[in-house]
Amino acid sequence: SGKSILFRLLMWMSRLSGSDSIKTLVFPTQTSTSYVELVPQKPLNLRAYTMCMRVATELSGEREVILFAYRTRDYDELNLWRELDGRLGLYMSGEGIIFGVPELGPLQTHLCVTWDSTSGAVALFMNGRKSLTKIYKKGHTVQPWGQVILGQDPDNYVGGFDEKQCFIGEILDVNMWDSVLPDSTIEDMFAGRTAPTANVINWGSTALLFQGNVHIVDVER
Repeated sequence: SGKSILFRLLMWMSRLSGSDSIKTLVFPTQTSTSYVELVPQKPLNLRAYTMCMRVATELSGEREVILFAYRTRDYDELNLWRELDGRLGLYMSGEGIIFGVPELGPLQTHLCVTWDSTSGAVALFMNGRKSLTKIYKKGHTVQPWGQVILGQDPDNYVGGFDEKQCFIGEILDVNMWDSVLPDSTIEDMFAGRTAPTANVINWGSTALLFQGNVHIVDVER
């Protein structure tokens, strides 16, 4: 019998009643064993999406860094990377699309990606500012019944982690919608104003499965 993996399951509300606070995940060290699985509100069967997060890292130089990983049994369905040269790359079931944007750093960055299958239009937002629009995976569908992972890049379902690709730093406010949100709404989110409730991954109510050395910190906003 194989060794079982023991998860710490923690369900929480990121914005508590009467409190302006948010839960933050801190990944303090380079490992091949520490990660957090997010349990979506519904399957990621997507023809369009907006995915947002806040991220900060001191990792720099010639190193890939995984920011968001969604894998089914067969494919890396939706992965967001910081590339070797600091650019950001989006990968959906194969060859990716790369954006030359300012490098992530130790100061928190609000990061969003929008994609629409009908047109293939994909864009990236950093701190409310929109990149140029590119065309990527027109007609594609993101497949359901995978696992969403923060902190590691799963090369199989779920495992095959490489510590030299892991995330070190903090991630918070991860949300996903099954539509492309208006530019003005993403600007409002960056500024901390009201946003529509995320219906695929909702940071305020998504269950988290913790593995390894990951810390959760309640941060006042």
